[in-house]
Amino acid sequence: MKKILLIQTGGTIAMNAKGAGVELDPERWSKVLYEEIPELNEIAEIVTFPLFFEDSSDLNAWHWVKLAGCIEEKYDEFDGFVILHGTDTMAYSASALSFGLKNLGKPVIFTGSQLPMSTIRSDARRNLVNAIELATMDFKEVGICFNDALYRGNRATKLSIGDFDAFGSPNFSPLADIGIQIESLVQEQFGNGNFENVAKYSDEVFVLTAHPNLNPKLLMDLKLDNVCAVILRAFGSGNFCVKGEKSLLPFLDKCRDQDVIIAIVSQADYDSVDLTQYSAGRAALEHGAISGNDLTLEAAVTKLMFLLAHYDSKTDIEQRFQQSLAGEL
Repeated sequence: MKKILLIQTGGTIAMNAKGAGVELDPERWSKVLYEEIPELNEIAEIVTFPLFFEDSSDLNAWHWVKLAGCIEEKYDEFDGFVILHGTDTMAYSASALSFGLKNLGKPVIFTGSQLPMSTIRSDARRNLVNAIELATMDFKEVGICFNDALYRGNRATKLSIGDFDAFGSPNFSPLADIGIQIESLVQEQFGNGNFENVAKYSDEVFVLTAHPNLNPKLLMDLKLDNVCAVILRAFGSGNFCVKGEKSLLPFLDKCRDQDVIIAIVSQADYDSVDLTQYSAGRAALEHGAISGNDLTLEAAVTKLMFLLAHYDSKTDIEQRFQQSLAGEL
């Protein structure tokens, strides 16, 4: 029987319903887990580890490094890892770990729930059972298990607040389809060397969302002293205002002149940025921007955070940003 480490980080799955709201209940989560799902031990030998208990909106790079360190420390002892995590930033954490866990040779599966495990209609039981079983299989990457699907962690994004089908992978097929049987659809390994924890992330990334009537003066007054990269969430395939007084091109010039990377992703979930398709995209290229291709926002943010922490050369970072490191492109 395989041995799985179940790492608790908090989130709705660890909450206790009280009145009109919910709150984290770290004292009860392990007890509830075994009371509600005693058959988990029929799937694998499970060891639980309460790493920290936080609402996922409070998580940051410090927590990602701590998670990666936990997996590194326990790597040889376990066959797979399941991380219980809040849904709001799960795709960010999964993306960050996909870059930080180099040459991963075992499954690292994130899961959580839309309702606390203690509530009668909770989706926690199904998600957790599925995640544990997936962690016993031959996946060699970071994934998100939710509502009978396994998604590549750096391809997933949260699409719904209120549906059990909370996550999707708009531009990449699921890694597995979970029905009566679990059908593995994609199995890949990124790197053939020894496993290495290289989790380190910069906080010098700024995300800018384009919208009609955005005042460029606000951006021209923005100090870039502590910014190394700007992610511009553009319309469609990479469009934004380039004409008249609302043009954002002067801001792109400002970034280029101060050696700040400008990476363009789309506000649309499906398909890919193509900066050669329209005049705005071509102008962006001429003014120093690079394409985020079909990266999710979560993958784009965490990838740049990762690259900035590991490389000093702007050219190196821009080149690697446009190459697939862990199946994110």
